[in-house]
Amino acid sequence: MIDRRTLLGSGLALAATPAFAADKPGFVSKRPAPADRRFVSKAVEREIARVSSKIADPKLRWMFTNCYPNTLDTTVKMGVVGGKPDAFVITGDIDALWLRDSSAQVRPYLHLAKEDADLRRLYQGLIARQARCILLDPYANAFLEDPHAHTELGWALHDHTDMKPGVAERKWEIDSLCYPIRLAHDYWKATGDTTPFDAQWAASARAIIRTFREQQRKDGPGPYRFTRTSDRPTETLMLDGYGAPTRPVGLIHSGFRPSDDACVYPFLIPANHFAVTVLRELAVLAMAVRQDSALANEATALADEVAAALREYGTMRLRDGSEVMAYEVDGFGNAIFMDDANVPSLSSLAYLRCVDRDEPIWRRTAAAAWSEANPYWSRGKVVEGIGGPHVGLGQVWPMSLIMRAFTMSDDVRTLRNILRMLSDSDAGTGFIHEAVNQNDPAKYTRDWFAWANGLFGELLVHLASVQPGLLQEAL
Repeated sequence: MIDRRTLLGSGLALAATPAFAADKPGFVSKRPAPADRRFVSKAVEREIARVSSKIADPKLRWMFTNCYPNTLDTTVKMGVVGGKPDAFVITGDIDALWLRDSSAQVRPYLHLAKEDADLRRLYQGLIARQARCILLDPYANAFLEDPHAHTELGWALHDHTDMKPGVAERKWEIDSLCYPIRLAHDYWKATGDTTPFDAQWAASARAIIRTFREQQRKDGPGPYRFTRTSDRPTETLMLDGYGAPTRPVGLIHSGFRPSDDACVYPFLIPANHFAVTVLRELAVLAMAVRQDSALANEATALADEVAAALREYGTMRLRDGSEVMAYEVDGFGNAIFMDDANVPSLSSLAYLRCVDRDEPIWRRTAAAAWSEANPYWSRGKVVEGIGGPHVGLGQVWPMSLIMRAFTMSDDVRTLRNILRMLSDSDAGTGFIHEAVNQNDPAKYTRDWFAWANGLFGELLVHLASVQPGLLQEAL
């Protein structure tokens, strides 16, 4: 049976290119023709022109113009449900909506939404779509456009779990419920628009809190189980689908990581930090848009409880004796230190506003994650960075470099090196990939991965504000 990793990994062979675009005299746009673009925003087009004018390096400028609008150009399907906007945003080369990916994919345009009614319609539609998905099944990570259809994802066809119509894949990941809260909160902050926050949205918010509470597992294992027949142990959960044993300490269990790989220990620390942060944001949002003190109080109480558990159980010591944040723990005293490029990760916590970037324990943690203390960090001839078990060792995820850049924005030397590696690792395609071989960027996975493309565009928009001089340099 073919699984998601086999499908995506096949890009390693198919993606090889004989020559890099940097060897060519010019760079031809890789965007679809205007008539073929799925969604058009005048504000985004103006932003492309504004930021492009600040980028001196021709290849970096070309990559920005390809990547920044990629989500709008290729992944948005607009419609109407119940007389209101509906937006179905696929992840790219897989025709399904991931709650995590879709939220992150549209994030780079939030600062433009107040001035663009079309963008606001997109956000309103996606927030509503995500609310319906969560109410359909809060344990699912990916959904189909048709809520009555059955999954056609080959790797998920025979999963042993409670698959419902409309669900594409049912891997329980804490961050799948964090990202929609973050999107809703930040959309409201950016625009002041309260249109999306109706009774359906409030019901989905309560479903999120209920699911987090269930997965604290204080009164038994809860309703979620998942097993998959696969030759990869990271595709399934042990112990009859419940995962490794834990001691109930107030942390939230996660079956899978943001990479869709199974957790070794179910208390995934970066995801728990993200949950605390967005629950506090949910409390603010619930009061501001619905004057719902009950929902706000529920969110705050859960955030306080998980935060207390993180303080007690969320750290560990490395071999040199330094205290860092753990990646996963079980509540019995066992812990893993590593980092995975997928967000939320330990090294992305400052980007996610879960910690202050100058907080000493996070600085130590991020430094260790970008070193040989992390088994999934590597340095090759072309690129260095963090990968993960999802596509194997020696494969660096450009996403990890982008996260590092966001949290090192005052270190021009590091930023320059990161931009150079990102430019050198596109294999001449003009896009950002899921993973690239550390020595040979022509070996990569996923030539259409909208989240990574948008994240790269978001970085350059950010650098145009905080380090404009850097973008005026040739790489």
